[in-house]
Amino acid sequence: MNPLLDKLQPYPFEKLTKLLGEVLANPKLTPIKLSIGEPKHPAPEFVTKILIDNINKVETYPTTKGIPELRESIANWATQRFDLAQSPLNPDTQVLPVNGTREAIFSFTQACVNDTANGLVVSPNPFYQIYEGATYLSGVDLKLLPCLEEHGFQPDFDAVDEETWQRCQILFLCSPGNPTGAVVDLETLEQLIHLSDKYDFVLASDECYSEIYTDETNAPIGLLEACVKLGRVDYKNCIVFHSLSKRSNLPGLRSGFVAGDADLLAQYLKYRTYHGCALPVHHQLASIAAWNDETHVMENRDQYRAKFKAVLEILEPVMDVEQTDASFYLWPKTPISDEQFAQQLFKEQNVTVVPGSYLSRTVGGVNPGANRVRMALVAPVDECVEAANRIKTFIEGLK
Repeated sequence: MNPLLDKLQPYPFEKLTKLLGEVLANPKLTPIKLSIGEPKHPAPEFVTKILIDNINKVETYPTTKGIPELRESIANWATQRFDLAQSPLNPDTQVLPVNGTREAIFSFTQACVNDTANGLVVSPNPFYQIYEGATYLSGVDLKLLPCLEEHGFQPDFDAVDEETWQRCQILFLCSPGNPTGAVVDLETLEQLIHLSDKYDFVLASDECYSEIYTDETNAPIGLLEACVKLGRVDYKNCIVFHSLSKRSNLPGLRSGFVAGDADLLAQYLKYRTYHGCALPVHHQLASIAAWNDETHVMENRDQYRAKFKAVLEILEPVMDVEQTDASFYLWPKTPISDEQFAQQLFKEQNVTVVPGSYLSRTVGGVNPGANRVRMALVAPVDECVEAANRIKTFIEGLK
């Protein structure tokens, strides 16, 4: 077997299962999971109907590049959503459908990285675990940048040394962030684009939570949007990842896209042709309908707003928690260690959350996720309210 597999750590949910397996949950209470970021809102019926109506497409091999109609719908959506009219995405060269962002992030890293002895991928910390696994299995080193509260839960890019930028081949961004919900602002994106020009590395922005935000007048900015504002109309060295999983409550559809630099995508398409991850045709047809409709997305945001409002009203008096910039996560501090908090909360209140330290790595003696937990407000509003009340009861019992 590939010896690089030994560098992979257990996935956070494996650690959580082991932690919670050491105790018994309160049998008098119904389990409520705020751990996995899997949307529980119903999938749009018009999307599932298209899947059913086109199930006979399973008789057809899909092409790696996808059908033109899907690429066009994606290009149109992204151009409108991120104000790219000055340089609209070319659906033939700047858009590639993928089987969700997880698969795409992993495979793009394999295609992009040059596994020299000096190679480096740079990532936020905490982070989506695929960044780490994709990096190590591509044969290069990983540099983690802490996302601390004093920097708005974003890396302090001004503190990154020259050697790191010189070695960097890919800089991963996650905006809105998982688990912090923090959004990278325009000024920072412009700074990173200039650094990419200077040191010739790829900016890879994971934007799968971009459509879940609280203020309808202030949608999170995207990397390609920042490019256009700088006049960088070819999107050189810039790649974004988007998905229908969170936006449209379709995690099982495994449908997303990669967009940006046409030269990079041409090489990535060549890789994918051998990689064998074409999106099934009936999934593509359903995806077109999802990308073409915004009504269900706005309704989705309304549901999350209601949950945030209700939950924060309950939790703010008893713990250090605040509304995140975007995404469906809360990232509160814990009055005891994050592992103890998660385990005891499960034992006493049958509510599951993820210890923040499981989503981070300790670097220089500091784990940016320590003494925090991630709460995913994906359950129906009544369950989220019930979970918040149980968490409040649990915290009050610690005093």
